[in-house]
Amino acid sequence: MTTAVTRKQLFINNDWRDAAGGKTIEVVNPATEDVIAEVASAEQSDVDAAVAAARAALDGPWGKMSARERGTLVWKIGERLMERADEIARLETLHNGKPIFESRQIEVPASAECFQYYAGWADKIHGETVPVKGNYLTYTLREPVGVIAAIVPWNFPLLLTSWKVAPALACGNTVIIKPASQTPLTAIALAEVAKDVGLPPGVLNVITGPGSKVGQMLVDHPGIDKIAFTGDTSTGRQIMRGSAESLKRITLELGGKSPNIVFPDADLDAAIRGATTGIFYGKGEVCAAGSRLLVDKSIKNEFIDKVAARAKKMAPGDPMDPKTRLGAISSKKQLETDLRYIETAKKEGATLVAGGARADIGTGKGYFLQPTVFDGVTPSMTIAREEVFGPVLAAIEFADVDEAIARANDSSYGLAAAVWTKDIKKAHYVARKLQAGTVWINTYNIYDTAAPFGGYKHSGFGREMSVHALEHYTQVKTVWVDLNQ
Repeated sequence: MTTAVTRKQLFINNDWRDAAGGKTIEVVNPATEDVIAEVASAEQSDVDAAVAAARAALDGPWGKMSARERGTLVWKIGERLMERADEIARLETLHNGKPIFESRQIEVPASAECFQYYAGWADKIHGETVPVKGNYLTYTLREPVGVIAAIVPWNFPLLLTSWKVAPALACGNTVIIKPASQTPLTAIALAEVAKDVGLPPGVLNVITGPGSKVGQMLVDHPGIDKIAFTGDTSTGRQIMRGSAESLKRITLELGGKSPNIVFPDADLDAAIRGATTGIFYGKGEVCAAGSRLLVDKSIKNEFIDKVAARAKKMAPGDPMDPKTRLGAISSKKQLETDLRYIETAKKEGATLVAGGARADIGTGKGYFLQPTVFDGVTPSMTIAREEVFGPVLAAIEFADVDEAIARANDSSYGLAAAVWTKDIKKAHYVARKLQAGTVWINTYNIYDTAAPFGGYKHSGFGREMSVHALEHYTQVKTVWVDLNQ
């Protein structure tokens, strides 16, 4: 499958333009290794222009628009995404390698839903009157933060962009999107949608280019008021340091090493399906992937055998085939990283029970990896402590509830976790003890725009989705009025 190379420009102030230096970067289809697009690689002057356009929109037509009018436009973005769902899903799969089933049936609809959820909030964000001492009228206003830079990773390019852009716009902010250099095509499509539905110039801008360069320009720029970032923990630390000088507001959704805990009284067939979904959905390139499978030692051998058997049946395939459930790893670099972790696990004594090697779907090309399962993993092993970000599962045994909790929490990360048991008291007890921003009970990888998502510890801070995200895109002003005669 070969796709014609297209050239994509920067989107600034509702105009399409080449980067100031004329440079471009290639976008590669990870399933074929073909170059499918060239996108502009922004320079400092391009970033300056985007910030200026966003500030002008904030001070101009967007800032003067009523909340209800603003909400109507945000709703229309969701509608238009669904009208173009087939096309946009195809772009998502082409530049990321995920199965078209995931792109079309799950992620584009979820992105559209996110915009429509926050559209409903636009005219319901308000202040309050405060009963203070003395004869004063005291009230609060909830105002937009300003110009937001949304820096987005490559694993869920459109969806994670939507989680940031939708609440930012609903609250009256303007946005500059910096998509990952590997996966910029759906952010560019979102810009097309925003222009089509009538967003005023400067409200939404898309700047493409290497994160180490363009992302850093946004972090350093004095005209940016807030950074909303999803990505790896080391980059999150760098953003915190860079934001300190100008005291930017930041929210960080970072890495994870999420424990998926199976007790012997669980519905084991459901837990096997959940363990499989938890690590192999999205090729394991999921911040909340259940990459640590913690299983009671009394059932561990049988349980891992069945998980491994399911993994062996999950052959990677052409991401554009609607029947494919495991696509291509997103890049050559990420495939090499996954393979290094697999070799390290072997050297440290973990037992490989499924996968462990690059896969060939019959084309001789593409960055495909067999779904991989390791047994006999100990908590000190690299594969149990570091985020692999691929379809690689580490199985760890435990003896009782207390050890399960201790091993689950023995991580620098705290993004998500799951508990499998029929004992409802045990389920809630363990859920409260787990140091994670999301805990699933007898399920895995379930999300809804109305439910907050974010991390503990090195998995970041702040919450995306739900009413809680609105707190990160607004600031509170207190107004005092003297009523004394």
